[in-house]
Amino acid sequence: MSFENILFSIDAGIARITLNRPDRLNSFTVAMHRELREAIGTVKADPGVRVLLLTGAGRGFCAGQDLSDRAVAPGGAAVDLGDTVRTWWAPLVMSLRTLPLPVVVAVNGVAAGAGANVALAGDIVVATRSASFIQPFCKLGLIPDTGGTWALPRLLGTARAMGLAMLGDKLTATQAQDWGLIWKAVDDEAFKAEIEALLVHLSSAPTFGLAKTKELILGSGSLTLEEALEREAQAMRECGFSADYQEGVAAFLEKRTARFTGH
Repeated sequence: MSFENILFSIDAGIARITLNRPDRLNSFTVAMHRELREAIGTVKADPGVRVLLLTGAGRGFCAGQDLSDRAVAPGGAAVDLGDTVRTWWAPLVMSLRTLPLPVVVAVNGVAAGAGANVALAGDIVVATRSASFIQPFCKLGLIPDTGGTWALPRLLGTARAMGLAMLGDKLTATQAQDWGLIWKAVDDEAFKAEIEALLVHLSSAPTFGLAKTKELILGSGSLTLEEALEREAQAMRECGFSADYQEGVAAFLEKRTARFTGH
């Protein structure tokens, strides 16, 4: 596939998407949204893909919406930002959240606005120590969209979510790790090796069970304990009939490395 705004490849069970507008800090246009939607659709339809990596080119991960793509001229007609969210940002977040395989987000620099919240839609988020996360919506008279109002309080609690959303302060990658916003902050020079090791690990993992784990954790927020236990029982039933479980048990008994297929 040939894209102008992203880089996309699949190899050895690893799908890689790189936001590729480095001169604009990988900020989104409608054209980028369309390409990303097509790439994620390809990943979802390919049974050989075991893990997806999302990252950015250049010195930043993503600066969110390219405001020149949705510009409001002084005295001109207002732009329907709600339509933009419904048409592009919300489907993007849902496509990452519901993808039945692990999504690794490698935050290689600043992640701001919708770009920060796209990153938080990943399952495992790793950032360089020089990276940062910013919710600048309040400085534009807006609200944290792209799932921000959902993810921030669940990951950080109300007080920290309110502070980030209402003040728009920069959060360093180290703070983000310490606060539980991301999985890990890694020294810049070790970042690439860390991401590659993580991808190789997940590409050979029992991804059928990981997909069920993702589904249950993301859907647990509104459940009672009794409901969660029932969902676990149903998921364990499905996992127990999977080829991955049979292989895992066989490998354990035979004292060898398991060869999982994700089925």
